[in-house]
This record gives sequence, structure tokens and C-alpha cells, in this order.
Amino acid sequence: MVRRMRTAALVLAAGRGERLGSALPKAFVPLAGRSLLARSLEALASVPEIDLVVPVVAVEALDRFAALAAERAGIPKLAAPVPGGRERQDSMAAGLAALPSDVGWVAVHDAARPLVRARDVSRVIAAARATGAALLVTPVTDTVKRVRGGVVLETPDRAECFAAQTPQVFRAELLREALEKARAEGVLATDDAQLVERLGVAVHAVEGDPSNRKITRPEDLAWAELELARRAAGEGGRT
Repeated sequence: MVRRMRTAALVLAAGRGERLGSALPKAFVPLAGRSLLARSLEALASVPEIDLVVPVVAVEALDRFAALAAERAGIPKLAAPVPGGRERQDSMAAGLAALPSDVGWVAVHDAARPLVRARDVSRVIAAARATGAALLVTPVTDTVKRVRGGVVLETPDRAECFAAQTPQVFRAELLREALEKARAEGVLATDDAQLVERLGVAVHAVEGDPSNRKITRPEDLAWAELELARRAAGEGGRT
């Protein structure tokens, strides 16, 4: 009998978030009364294809996570928190090392994207299972300029430009290989898919929802509160 390989979500919550202007670590900033982290954990746990949700939290914030007991009490599939590292890649490696051996697929998600739609997560997981690696993206609406030293180098075709979102989903062994290669070569990437791309592996793009927005600045938090109100009123469209 072939054992089914489970899918785990790593929710990365070790960022400091200075641009948000809060004394709290970004993942613990409240959004309409609940932390960004709790909302992200709940969103991933609601996805049928995900079997396990693992928060990866900065070492110095583990006590703060423990204090969120009431917020996370009703979240299913939730594993114990994993201490994160200095860099995003360190946190991913720690999360991967903590996964059970029967986890074959990993969805990596930013705690700062608490409004991700369950339907979009299901779609990107399906794409990854079919191809090995996939991420959510949204089309870029502005004209993009590649600039160096204050000088425009080129104007890429806007039709080919998309903004990366999370979750980004990979075969677990593929992500481990990508992280090891980056570590050996001293490479720090801005997202997880970039590491896998460096292996020469095709990462497939799945169009997501613009409301899966990363909370980075105070205005993003204000927008997210309005978006939650719209969803509560039945104006948020699909789930």
C-alpha cells in the first residue's frame, strides 16, 4: 500500500515589521481584534488539502505566542510553534526540520497575509501537486521599470509581470534541496520560489486574489479592516 504524503503549511511569523510602526512584532499586531498570525493560521487550517499548520515564530516571541492561547484555541490542525531564525531561509529550514516524515508537500505562507482565500490556497496546492512547485501571483497593473543607480535599464513587458504572493507550495524534498544549495552558496532570496528557480525547476504561477495583500504599513492595516468588514457584510465575493 502506498502511503499518502501529507501537506503541511509553514506560517512564517518571525519578522520584525518596523515599517508597520508597532511596538509589537508584526505577526502579533491586531487586525479587528485578532492578531495577524491567528488569522493566518485559521485561514490555512480551513483548507481541506492542508493536514498540518505549523507556526514559525521568533525565539523572543515564543512567550507572546503562548499568550495567544484564547485566539488559537479553536484552530484545528495546529502544531506546536517552531523557533524561527535570523533570516527567512533560516525560519523555513527550522520549519522543515520539524515536520513529520510523512509530509511530502509544504505550503509556505507569510503570517502578514491574513486575508488569503481558502479557494486560492486549494488551487495553488493542486498546481504544485501536478508540477512540483507553484505560487500565487497577481498581475502588475503599473508599468514596471528595472532601475539601477537611478537609471532605467529596461521596461519589461507588463503582460509578463506579476507580483508574488503566498502561499508558495513545493515538494518538501525540492524545497530542502533549494535551501541547502542557497546555504552552500551564501544566497539570500526575497521569496521561496526564487530558491527553487535557482535549481532550474519550473515554478508554476496561479493567479490569486488582490485581497491577499501583505500587511506592511499602517495603511495596509486600515485597508484590511475595511476588507474584513466588506466580507462580513457579504461583499467579499468568493472564499
